[in-house]
Amino acid sequence: MHDGVAAYVLGVLDDEEHEAFERHLDTCERCQAELIELAELPEELDELKNAPSASSGDDPPMSMSR
Repeated sequence: MHDGVAAYVLGVLDDEEHEAFERHLDTCERCQAELIELAELPEELDELKNAPSASSGDDPPMSMSR
């Protein structure tokens, strides 16, 4: 995966990097395909962030249970 694809999708590139990546994207089929795969990532991350916790709060984290 090209690092720029994820950064582009997440909107963390500065203006210069954003423009340069878009120029690259015009000619790179691999990055175009990766962009399609990652296009829904920001929405999915928001859903995870806003989803209620699966644990009741009384159970220890899985890493602590044996």
